[in-house]
Order: sequence, then structure tokens, then C-alpha cells
Amino acid sequence: MVKKNVLLIVNPISGGVEKSEIIETATDFVNGLQKNLVLYETSGNNDILKIQDLYAKFDPERVLIAGGDGTIKLVAEALEEEDVIFGILPAGSANGLATDLGLPNAIQECLIISFREKHLAIDMIMINGKKSLHLSDLGLNADLIKNYENSSVRGKLGYALQAVTTLVEKEAPFIATIEVNDTTIECEAQMIVIANSKKYGTGVVINPTGLMDDGKFELIILKNLDLMVFGKIITGNMPIEAEDVEIITTDKAMITTNRPVSFQIDGEYCGTQSNLSIALAAAKMKVAIP
Repeated sequence: MVKKNVLLIVNPISGGVEKSEIIETATDFVNGLQKNLVLYETSGNNDILKIQDLYAKFDPERVLIAGGDGTIKLVAEALEEEDVIFGILPAGSANGLATDLGLPNAIQECLIISFREKHLAIDMIMINGKKSLHLSDLGLNADLIKNYENSSVRGKLGYALQAVTTLVEKEAPFIATIEVNDTTIECEAQMIVIANSKKYGTGVVINPTGLMDDGKFELIILKNLDLMVFGKIITGNMPIEAEDVEIITTDKAMITTNRPVSFQIDGEYCGTQSNLSIALAAAKMKVAIP
């Protein structure tokens, strides 16, 4: 009998965590299921094409992803046309999507979940032609991610250290014009979140009404984001007061800002933007869940 294949895609540098133990644990688990593990480690060099070629060659019955939100998004983009269930092995600096899906931290438990049939078909959002699965934002949090990416310290310690830098360099609020649900809103904001889910990797609930499979996304406009509140965002303890936040549910929107503002998609810094075109994508990503 020919063994069925399982493709494991690993980001070797995500989260500053050594991945050899994850690879060994996954290999033993898959072998125990009498299946063949195919390993691919991302390099930042034509990863999407290489993942597509491996999928076509081995026709895996499952695709496992060991990395953070950015790695998950990369694989989702590569295999968006394929009908396959993905298993997530959280191994990033901030595992926001895994946190939102209720996945455990233990890799062995995540492997068990990965081979079950229960899954969620997650919406994908297009922002200026790029896909987002989890949380993207304009403003202060994107500044933090930029500073983190330019630092040498990885993991949660790296985020904490760069939070200080981000707060010291914090700019004045920007003015945003938002075209959504047949209306135009103009507001002053420190941060605007484009949310397909509820939580950041810190565990803070930024979007209490969010569902990843409802054909909608939310815009969360944080108007008064002072140093204390931003600190609470990072530590996952932020109480949002009604007058400080506005949440809009929609399936498309346009955002224009009065100046270029830092922007990130699923934990990846994307430079500064002053215009965002946002809409739901047709494709969904099937992810195994507890």
C-alpha cells in the first residue's frame, strides 16, 4: 500500500524558536499514522512557487504549518486554490490566529487536532491586493511591528523592548476618511484595525463580535490611544471604553488618511500607506480546530 503524504511547512526563524524539536515530534507523529512526511523550510526565496510545486508533486492529504501568522498567510496564499485542511503548529512570535482558534501551545496536542475532520473555513480579506487572515492595522501597532522587525531580539521579550521605543516615538493621531456601508466617516485615530477575528497574539480581545467564517470583517477605530492604553494592548489587558472606540462590520471599505501611516498585515510590516482598498476574497482557508 502506498503511504499517503503529509506536507510540513516550517518557518525556521519565526519567533526566534528552534524548530528541530517540532520537526522531530511531527515526523514521529506522522510516521505513527503510517504516513509519509514531506518537509519544506521557508527561505524567503520563491517560497510560494516552491510550496505549490511540492503540493502538485506529493498531493498531500494534510498540510501542517509551523510558524506564526505571517507563515500561515504565506501558505494560504500559495495553496488558496487547493481543497485541503491545514493543521497549525504555533511557533511564531505572536500566534494570534492559533490563539483565536483556541489551539493549545503543546505541539503534540496540535498534531492530534490537525488530523481530525473538524475544521473552520476562514474568510480571507484582500487589502490593496494582499491577503489577510487575521488582524491588520494602521498606526501604532504597525509601528511596533516595524521596530520589532528591525531589532535583533526575537520573541515576546523583543516585542516588550520595542514597545518602549514605539511609545517614545509615537506620532500625533492621523485623520482617516472611511467609505463603508454607503456612508463616509471622517475621524481622528491613533490606530485602525482591520479584523477578521477577535484576538491579538497577546490574548487581548480587540474585536469582541468578530467571527472568522461569517463573510464579514470589522473595522475597529481606536480614537484615544494613550500610552497607558497602548501598554495594556501589548500585555493583553486592555479595557476599551465606548467613547474611545468605534466598531463597524462590513464586507468592503476604503480608507484614506491625511498622511502616510505605518501598516501591517498579519504581523508583517508593509511600509506606510495612505490609501487602503479592502474587500473579502472569494477563497477560504480550511483549518483544523479543537
